Amino acid sequence: QVQLVESGGGSVQAGGSLRLSCAASAYLYSKYCMAWFRQAPGKEREGVANIDSDGTITYADSVKGRFTISQDYVKHILYLQMNSLKPEDTAMYYCAADKIGPGGYCYGQYDVWGQGTQVTVSS
Repeated sequence: QVQLVESGGGSVQAGGSLRLSCAASAYLYSKYCMAWFRQAPGKEREGVANIDSDGTITYADSVKGRFTISQDYVKHILYLQMNSLKPEDTAMYYCAADKIGPGGYCYGQYDVWGQGTQVTVSS
């Protein structure tokens, strides 16, 4: 069972930066696609960034050019570098894993989740 533990959240002023980390136990990068999601109070959960099985990276339009998702394959850690933060980035951030399925693809069935880390951006 893959377990995910996020860290790195906090409170910053607009324009600031944070780097989120997601440590994975029993982590096999060749078997899982990884992603960051977020959920703000009263809003639906949304995908922020993900890395597909072939290494393709996708970002939500709202974070393009400001956030960077990356992986450390040696330390088994997924990162989300967040720059130029805005108040609307305030949310609980979660990392999630989607097991690679038939054909070597991920199908958006993220069934392993971390506990989340809070990011608060003040204006």
